[in-house]
Amino acid sequence: MIASLTDWNQFLSQHPSAHLLQTGEWGELKSAFGWEPVRVISGDVGAQILFRKLPLGFTVGYIPKAMNSDQLSVSSEQFWNEINSICKQHRAIFLKLEPDLWNDQQLETWNLKLETSPHNIQPPRTIVIDIKGEDEQILAKMKQKTRYNIRLAEKKGVTVRAWDDIESFHRLMLVTGGRDGFRVHSLEYYKRAYELFHPKGMCEILVAEYEGKPLAALFVARNGNRAYYLYGASTDEERNRMPTYLLQWEAMKWAKARGCEEYDLWGVPDEDEATLESNFESRHDGLWGVYRFKRGFGGEVKRAAQAMDRVYNPLLYWAYLKFVGNRE
Repeated sequence: MIASLTDWNQFLSQHPSAHLLQTGEWGELKSAFGWEPVRVISGDVGAQILFRKLPLGFTVGYIPKAMNSDQLSVSSEQFWNEINSICKQHRAIFLKLEPDLWNDQQLETWNLKLETSPHNIQPPRTIVIDIKGEDEQILAKMKQKTRYNIRLAEKKGVTVRAWDDIESFHRLMLVTGGRDGFRVHSLEYYKRAYELFHPKGMCEILVAEYEGKPLAALFVARNGNRAYYLYGASTDEERNRMPTYLLQWEAMKWAKARGCEEYDLWGVPDEDEATLESNFESRHDGLWGVYRFKRGFGGEVKRAAQAMDRVYNPLLYWAYLKFVGNRE
């Protein structure tokens, strides 16, 4: 059945390990920026589908981080029949599903007409840090240089605190996006995300300062026992004080204090670990600079299971891939 937001949140209360992107708050965030969330519950499985309008009344459907592999199994036939019916009602060209699984976990996809997608929407490869245990145990797993930089930032007068100045955070994001060449969301996007997640203790904006001047900031979010480093920004000032290292460490401690056991650094180059390690010192394009920074915090390089597409209109699906590609 199609569930209301209230019903969906009640359903998720029975599934506390659901990914952040399956929360009702995430659906409400996306609904303000061009997507329509539809929540479907069938027995003990469910999914939040996001539909995005295309010209001529067509849409694309997207299930980000489907909650468990049961949703992909043939035992969920009733669930899939309902998904297909809703997608057809929305005139979806195709439905993209990104399972909340790593690529070494088995998927049962036969007989469901799902085909491997040529691309994911979310960054497929990431670093996940185990933040269980004492602070010193977590620090001990980091690279020596990263531990040094965290302590150096403290010695050099950098402090970190919660920040609710969304406009200043957005300005920092624009500076960083311009410098590093990545797309930045609108001010309204960050404001809406903060309004939805912060009152429920699901996010925080942290700022690293020196003598009251913001040097770096990040947006950390959590659901269940997982936390996610979603957005980060920094100036070019006082970089010798290593503010971003202390900032990241404080975000991990924020997550740990709220019961999280994992901290997802959310995106590194999509290469195997051997390739990452042999190239990170010489490569500077794309996410390579990000990897140089993130690798120092320890953690495990992991790749998400590849997205899958359920195609409803093969001709338009072909055209979509050819002309739109992975710009969702």
